[in-house]
Amino acid sequence: MFVTNSSILNVELWFIPIDILTLVGIILGIVLAIIFFITIIHDKTCHTVPMMLTANSYLIGILFGILILSLCAFTLNNDLKKIEYIDILCSFRGYLGYALCSIQNFSYFLQAIYRFVVIMYPSHVFWQTVKFQLFLIFLTWIFGFLYPIAFLFTGEIIYNIDNQICQLPLRLSFSIIYMASFAYIIPVSLTMLTYLKLVLYVKQMSKHVTPVNTLLRAKRELKMVRRTFILVSILFILCFPYAMFIFLSFIMNIPKYHFRISYIFLDTAYIFVIIAVFQFTDPLKAAIMKKMNRRLTTVAPTMTVPTVARTMV
Repeated sequence: MFVTNSSILNVELWFIPIDILTLVGIILGIVLAIIFFITIIHDKTCHTVPMMLTANSYLIGILFGILILSLCAFTLNNDLKKIEYIDILCSFRGYLGYALCSIQNFSYFLQAIYRFVVIMYPSHVFWQTVKFQLFLIFLTWIFGFLYPIAFLFTGEIIYNIDNQICQLPLRLSFSIIYMASFAYIIPVSLTMLTYLKLVLYVKQMSKHVTPVNTLLRAKRELKMVRRTFILVSILFILCFPYAMFIFLSFIMNIPKYHFRISYIFLDTAYIFVIIAVFQFTDPLKAAIMKKMNRRLTTVAPTMTVPTVARTMV
């Protein structure tokens, strides 16, 4: 127990181990995201519109990872020192969290909507171009940074001592509903609806006389959307505790450490999503395997030279 002028800080036994484990997991996720992002940039086989959308998800993933790493480091520092401390960036980190979370979730929606256009409107070539998709990416980034900016000027993002974090307090309010809608509910719901719409459409195509090539392409694109749907489902499951605490805060008093509990799942979701995007992206996996095989091929002859030399002697 540590006493300050305003309150008594209780540092539970599980705080420090969870902080450290979370920190390690986030660092691993950031390293993987950087590797995958650089691979997409440098490998020519990945220079396609779908891979550009994947690169966008990884870029926002890197930024989001750095942000939650900063949040975790701030929490760990205060827990270790058993202090109540608000740095000048505390509220700004809270704002960035809402902004980057929204952009990340909308990045998965962009991937789904691209497949939707390819299947439903194959003749609308402009909608599938790099320029148009970059325009949509630009819109999501602008919207993501604009929608929560009012929170910075209204002072609604406040420091929660028990959870050592700056966030909107969970309670029945317009701000909470507004934030949850644009950061989570709307992009996730749109992605799921897009997948369901495509499932029904491809089923209808199978029942009618459709050129084989068209049907096979539609099924291939649907498979990619299905992977995005699984990815979003992972987010939905691991973000459920946070959503549950938001809902419960409308009708009852929620646990004191609700943010700490929620962020255990949110931070776990981060590393899972980074790996899942890689697992679901065949060109990226092929590029990574190609580089690994190339290195193994380069190293193998080098290792056999001394052996050959000794044999000759």
